[in-house]
Amino acid sequence: MKQIAKSIATMITLSIVGYAGGNIVPVEPVVPETAEPVVSESAFYVGLGFSYMSLRDDLSDEEFSATGVMLQAGYQFNKYFALEGRYTRDISDVEYDHGDTINPDYDDYPTDFSNIAIYLKPMYPLENFNVYALLGYGRTELTNIPLGGPGISADRAESGFQWGLGAAYNATEQISVFVDYVRFYDDTGFDYRAQRADVNSDAWTLGVSYKF
Repeated sequence: MKQIAKSIATMITLSIVGYAGGNIVPVEPVVPETAEPVVSESAFYVGLGFSYMSLRDDLSDEEFSATGVMLQAGYQFNKYFALEGRYTRDISDVEYDHGDTINPDYDDYPTDFSNIAIYLKPMYPLENFNVYALLGYGRTELTNIPLGGPGISADRAESGFQWGLGAAYNATEQISVFVDYVRFYDDTGFDYRAQRADVNSDAWTLGVSYKF
């Protein structure tokens, strides 16, 4: 009985195929499309830069200047905003110009020049470039300033609002090259120094950042 049923089923199948012309069109399986992976725009990053730093007394033209190294660490929350910390310190002898003061010129000025700050960093992406601002709070310091007598020196420092502007080129997804200008200090006097003069300090920096 089972053999008869199989024979009838085979005859019906062959009849349907013959009626349709014998052409069987294979149906390709439909593979559901998967969503593209979402790439997170948030990341920790670190950087290294070289800076030209200066601090000037606009009244007497007295000036301190040096080449420095800048260490950078931050967290980018999205493509428009980051939080960044920086530490900048001289790596060359600090050059001193006494300007119109009665201070002597020094062949080897022993002062150390540094700045440490934390910034809010709003950004705006333009294809492979980012333009950004730096808005934050920091401390600028001159240490070991000679006071005239042998072995007599003092430290001078000021803290306050700092700001900057810059641009970065995204060489790869992780590496970017940047240049920026930061105003460290702009007020009357610098600690106990030049108290009646307008004093300003700033830095130009060229560097590279790596995003994790």
